[in-house]
Amino acid sequence: MSKLKFFIVSDSVGETAELVAKAAASQFRQDLDTVAMKRFSHIEEKSQLAEIAWLAEQQGAIVVYTLVRSEMRASLTQCCQEHNVQCIDLLGPIMQSIDHVLDERPIEEPGLVRQLDDDYFKKIEAIEFAVKYDDGRDPRGVLNADIVLVGISRTSKTPLSQYLAHQRFKVANVPLVPEVEPPAELYSIDPNKVFGLVISPEILNSIRKERLIALGLKDDASYAKIDRIEHEINHFNKVIKKIGCTVIDVSNRAVEETANVILSQKNTYEFEKIRKDLHR
Repeated sequence: MSKLKFFIVSDSVGETAELVAKAAASQFRQDLDTVAMKRFSHIEEKSQLAEIAWLAEQQGAIVVYTLVRSEMRASLTQCCQEHNVQCIDLLGPIMQSIDHVLDERPIEEPGLVRQLDDDYFKKIEAIEFAVKYDDGRDPRGVLNADIVLVGISRTSKTPLSQYLAHQRFKVANVPLVPEVEPPAELYSIDPNKVFGLVISPEILNSIRKERLIALGLKDDASYAKIDRIEHEINHFNKVIKKIGCTVIDVSNRAVEETANVILSQKNTYEFEKIRKDLHR
């Protein structure tokens, strides 16, 4: 099977063109090891385009490009035609359509879509927060979190924290273990920020056994036994009752589904809070 080669050309990073090329290539090569991607980023000179077209001819590559300047797009198209190289312009046709609809000329300044804004910084800050306060590493994070997840081991606390962080929420998660006293911070914050994650003993038993095997250990350790799991769940129920927070059964839920439940509950609480404030 012949190898499929792409030259990704961009006046910015080139991520968009590479993703589109991979999506198209996957329809012909399910094994992406048979697909080669060479990225040419931050291309600003026409002389570079001529060299890229020549290299593409030598290697039998398809050129896929995202160039915002019309003169650069025209130049690369011409170079590829001269070298009999297939080339695909991803931005040009869309920009021309927008130009036609708005009757406005594009700015043609590379990299605008990647400019850092407040929304970007909030997302990065939330992701860093989730990492820093993962698995109860520092209980002080509970006081500054938008959302606090509480649960016993293997109830998806970490992946759920990361998913919510990508939605720009600062999330701390706290594991509950019968032998360890929960951090006092859990009892001093608004319980509407806290979400307890519970799971059926049978499903957790299976998950923990798989975890032990993945670590190269025997699956009959106390950690995976039903009686140990039930003991942990009983401890979880006592702590959650004391906190007075919402409990979500994650037994048959994907991370995205659990996140939607949390965000829906959080929105409901925020709306109720606003209504109360308006009536004061």
